[in-house]
Amino acid sequence: MKTHSLLRIPSRSFLAFWLASGLGHAATAPNPPDWFQESSVKLERELTARHGEDQRGRAQRGLRQAGQFWRAEDGGAAVFEAFARENFAGDAMTLDALFGRFQRRLEVLDGHMAELRYEFKLHTDLDRGPVLPFDEAFSAYEPAAHVAEDFFGNKLAFAVLLNFPLTTLEERLREGEKWSRRQWAEARLAQRFAKRVPAAVTQGIAAAQADAELYINEYKICMHHLLDAKGARPFPPKLRLITHWNLRDEIKAQYADAASGLARQRLIQRVMERIIDQSIPQAVINNPRVDWDPFSNEVKLSPVADLEVAAPMNVPLDARPEPDTRYAKLLAIFRACRAEDPFSPRTPTLIARRFEDDRQMSEARVKEMLEDLLRSSQFVETGKLIAKRLGRPLEPFDIWYHGFVPRGAYTEAQLDEIVRKRYPTAAAYRDDMPNLLAKLGFTRERAEFLRANIDVEGSRGTGHAMGGAMRGQKARLRTRVEKGGMDFKGFNIALHEMGHNLEQTFSLDFVDHTLLQGVPNNAFTEAMAMVVQGHDLELLGLAAPDPNSDARRTLHEFWATCEIAGVALLDMAVWHWMYDHPEATPAELKAATLALARDLWNHYYARVFPQRDVTLLAIYSHLIRDVLYLPDYPIGHLIGFQIERRFRQGGRFGAEFERMARQGNVTPDLWMQGAAGAPVGAEAMLDAAKRAGAAVGK
Repeated sequence: MKTHSLLRIPSRSFLAFWLASGLGHAATAPNPPDWFQESSVKLERELTARHGEDQRGRAQRGLRQAGQFWRAEDGGAAVFEAFARENFAGDAMTLDALFGRFQRRLEVLDGHMAELRYEFKLHTDLDRGPVLPFDEAFSAYEPAAHVAEDFFGNKLAFAVLLNFPLTTLEERLREGEKWSRRQWAEARLAQRFAKRVPAAVTQGIAAAQADAELYINEYKICMHHLLDAKGARPFPPKLRLITHWNLRDEIKAQYADAASGLARQRLIQRVMERIIDQSIPQAVINNPRVDWDPFSNEVKLSPVADLEVAAPMNVPLDARPEPDTRYAKLLAIFRACRAEDPFSPRTPTLIARRFEDDRQMSEARVKEMLEDLLRSSQFVETGKLIAKRLGRPLEPFDIWYHGFVPRGAYTEAQLDEIVRKRYPTAAAYRDDMPNLLAKLGFTRERAEFLRANIDVEGSRGTGHAMGGAMRGQKARLRTRVEKGGMDFKGFNIALHEMGHNLEQTFSLDFVDHTLLQGVPNNAFTEAMAMVVQGHDLELLGLAAPDPNSDARRTLHEFWATCEIAGVALLDMAVWHWMYDHPEATPAELKAATLALARDLWNHYYARVFPQRDVTLLAIYSHLIRDVLYLPDYPIGHLIGFQIERRFRQGGRFGAEFERMARQGNVTPDLWMQGAAGAPVGAEAMLDAAKRAGAAVGK
């Protein structure tokens, strides 16, 4: 029996193997029924005789595809043969009718399922008071869990598989450039039924993710209750930050405070490290009743009352650590996702599904792009430039250095005050959206249309976007809006989520086939969201003209991409480790994650930073809450960099944004060729960063 103990498999050896291999895990595809071959030969002959020789290839392919998923419970040979005779669309008129019916009805189905998800997650997604046990149960319910199973049960899925091509990623990459839009839509229709996953498995994945999401949404640090070595409170009252997003952003904000920002950054880093290694006392999580010194790990009752308390403290007042809950949540998601593996013959691991099905990019290609950034000489040179600008050696938290994009004379507190006055409520932001969109270059007519189709709501967590799935269905923008109003972090997040909503709206309401709604993968919507988010100061009217601003922004993007590239590599490595150690305990997964984080840091970041064995790459909440999502961010940065250049060259931002989004869900490189004239890659950013470094370093 293969051991799952990290102590028996040195992490450095595993990391070296993973970095070199990029190998997946094999699984056996289900076999067609024993009678299938005989029935298939007979049916091919019959269908060709009835519909013509030109339909032989379609009949062969359709019968093979349907047979791959046919199970004993679907019926015997006679049932299969009768189904094929009745449902093979052997003429253009019938095929068009079949395509049209499915396209419209799947759109309606998806739209209503999206609305049900919205309603069922209302009290866990939005800040509407305490989350009660039945709210958690609603949130964990996946309304569409039985849809795929039902479509196979009533044989609608087989009607698709019998008539439309089930393509591989290799085929789409090789031939997709020559396809018509209708061919692309047919390929996407068939892909919906490329797996036959039982509803119990789908629901299990949804429940595990919902549980982890609620855990992260409630994981907040009461900053005024952090004590330094002298017992002082470095942070102001009423500041409660969600991990990791707000903690990271607070590190960024502290660069503006030359007097005491460094001490606060070091304090936040220690908080992060204790979250990662789970030495954080359970009692301090989202609890303003206690004070905590993250360096000594001492916890005591607080004499200060600065935050409302929703419920009595339900943990003992001591320094007992959180019991590896962070890693237990991740393991639960892994095991739920792994249950899908036997039902996905083309992509038999979650890793393969995320890259080949979802990203439409091989894991090897993504890894190579990220390593190109981290191995580049420009990464080292940019680190030297940052150290020079800071006037001190780099420290680990400087992976979030935020000094290339200046905030002028404004501190974080001043920016907060500006935003709070402008947006005291979520509704105020929504009402101002036409003005923001007009500043971005959208016409007034289009800006008003977008406001009418995007709702803005106060989020329980850091924020997210929820797109519609049926034309005319509203997108939802969620961001943090505290009782005193939206702060600058909330505004920055709101812009990011608005970018998602813009893409979601254009790529649904204006795409030619709703089966092509969306973008090639999440990295593209992240890219479009990042581009909008990058204009935060301009949209507040605070960006000062600067001859070097373009060069500094390029370095800002490059440094941020290098930071998240390592986090993405960690996400990938952790999932490989879990597949290699499927029986691991939370403690073993924690040890593995820490070891992998240290090794990745030493492999790439120690070239730039003087410290070794740093674990900060493991702080991202996406590692726990989301399913192998993090690679989308660095890819998104690379895409965003490319399309931002196109925006600047191509005229009005709004028109170009819409034009790009309306391409829909084709392959990544085909989309990028249409959007910016070049495939996805790191070369453009590396070249620009080199030039920018020379300009800023003068």
